[in-house]
Amino acid sequence: MPPRLSLLCGLPGAGKTTLARRMESELGVMRLCPDEWLIDLGITLWDEATRGRLEQRLTLLALSLLQRGQSVVLEYGFWWRSERDQKRAEAHASGAEIALYYLNPPPEELWHRLNARNQAGQPGNVTIRRDVLEEWKTLFQAPDAAEFALFDKASEVVDPRLHPL
Repeated sequence: MPPRLSLLCGLPGAGKTTLARRMESELGVMRLCPDEWLIDLGITLWDEATRGRLEQRLTLLALSLLQRGQSVVLEYGFWWRSERDQKRAEAHASGAEIALYYLNPPPEELWHRLNARNQAGQPGNVTIRRDVLEEWKTLFQAPDAAEFALFDKASEVVDPRLHPL
């Protein structure tokens, strides 16, 4: 079986990290999360230029791991179709399979999770206001059935704790 690159697509609070951690522990994939790297390096999550450079480096690492037979999951969010198209092409060029998991909880559940995270005040978490979330929803390009068909495996995830891997 060829290695697989899994893309986790969704807004903050959708469950990307929860699903990625499950994949890491249950399937043995390498999990790459730019938010965790930025936090560990003491860099704000809002530094878009640094995030872009970091995601480029993590992508190179992911492609190297795929070429060595190691499956990888990327937790970038993949808000835009063009990002998903690029990663799909890169994975296929390396001989890997490509999977897309679109994390799409109901809007009120998404806000409930973010609000709980906001109130918990865990180190590294940033507060996301509801109005910002609503604005981000208008920017997000959700995958559709035609896009799902382009992947070796694709699914919509409502609850990352229960979704079959």
